[in-house]
Amino acid sequence: MSDEEVRRVSDALDTVEQIPDRVERVRAKSRIMADQVKRNREWSAERSDLIRELWNDGAGMSMRAIADHLGIKLSTVQDVFRGYKGSGTARPKKPAGE
Repeated sequence: MSDEEVRRVSDALDTVEQIPDRVERVRAKSRIMADQVKRNREWSAERSDLIRELWNDGAGMSMRAIADHLGIKLSTVQDVFRGYKGSGTARPKKPAGE
């Protein structure tokens, strides 16, 4: 996706935020958020697959190199290999004393 395409998506979201009628604005935001839940799962799965491919590729990129290459946090790459999904609240807690 080019920078121009990202800008157009961002502009479209800005337009929703400028809907003058509060009820219509909230309705539009609610529809977008509901649709985005499904999209987030699909996008996250695709990102995880690519991270694993880059790791297992013949060159075997490092986790830091993968993060830099994809423009994401190193911790996001690490989370893929730890099997973490979603927010940090769903991650296993460290035992007391660690």
